[in-house]
Amino acid sequence: QVQLAESGGGLVQPGGSLTLSCAASRSRFDINDMGWYHQAPGKERELVATITRDGATNYADSVKGRFTLSRGSVGSTLWLLMTSLKPEDTAVYLCNAKGTVTPSIESGPRFLEVWGQGTLVTVSS
Repeated sequence: QVQLAESGGGLVQPGGSLTLSCAASRSRFDINDMGWYHQAPGKERELVATITRDGATNYADSVKGRFTLSRGSVGSTLWLLMTSLKPEDTAVYLCNAKGTVTPSIESGPRFLEVWGQGTLVTVSS
């Protein structure tokens, strides 16, 4: 089974920095894209940043210039470097991975999307 292990959340003052990490468990899951989303209470889940296996990144306008997404060479580890944090960044951050899995030769590849359990980031003085 595929699991995403997240870490790095916590309490930080405005203007501070945090680094979130996400690691996918070993499996037959061929990951194409990975990313981070966040969700604040009473708000919809929103895209923060995504990265393809080739390294192409996409950032939400609200985090451009402040957050940096990177991916390990193996392709199953994701890092989100967050700087100049603002109170409005407070949310549960969830790792996401999209790819394919091939359970059998007969079935062929199937699309699979996996979510982490989330890590809480609180930006407050």
